[in-house]
Amino acid sequence: MPPYTIVYFPVQGRCEAMRMLLADQGQSWKEEVVTMETWQKGALKASCLYGQLPKFQDGDLTLYQSNAILRHLGRTFGLYGKNQEEAALVDMVNDGVEDLRSKYILLIYTNYDAGKNDYLKALPTHLKPFETLLSQKQGGQSFIVGDQISFADYNLLDLLLTHQVLDPGCLKNFPLLAGYIKHLTARPKIKAFLDSPDHVKRPINANGKQ
Repeated sequence: MPPYTIVYFPVQGRCEAMRMLLADQGQSWKEEVVTMETWQKGALKASCLYGQLPKFQDGDLTLYQSNAILRHLGRTFGLYGKNQEEAALVDMVNDGVEDLRSKYILLIYTNYDAGKNDYLKALPTHLKPFETLLSQKQGGQSFIVGDQISFADYNLLDLLLTHQVLDPGCLKNFPLLAGYIKHLTARPKIKAFLDSPDHVKRPINANGKQ
């Protein structure tokens, strides 16, 4: 039996980055899919530490909070930078990803129709810091921190791919981010994951908006 279990709704949501990380690291995992009907019954929600999913099990260790799970996997697989300085930068990037993801989730679930145009107008401002970080690297053909992949790369890649669905032209003025996506999605195990039926058929969000 795989040592890892992801308990989550039948969507990409906050789990696709950790799925991508596990796939790229050659790991297998079990999915426990929670339907909205099951969730609304309340028993599972009441059992969750913060009353929310995802829930992640690594053997006897149970974790909640998607970014804590990513950091745990980062430590487990050596995806947390090569030293303390790089680890701090990885944390900084991941916090930046979380800031933008939170804005995206707010748009999707509370204000999609009325707010999409304003969101897309503001998006370049939120993408610019990541482009700036890559400009300090090797022309976008590298990782966001240092010279090896980190858990923040998987999280950022997932968020960028999600935004390309929202607006296919959103990176037209960000050539380094476009190159970064090309570089990471060429990794054989990431490519296989993104091409897999499980990923392709899994909705991005629970309400059908994307």
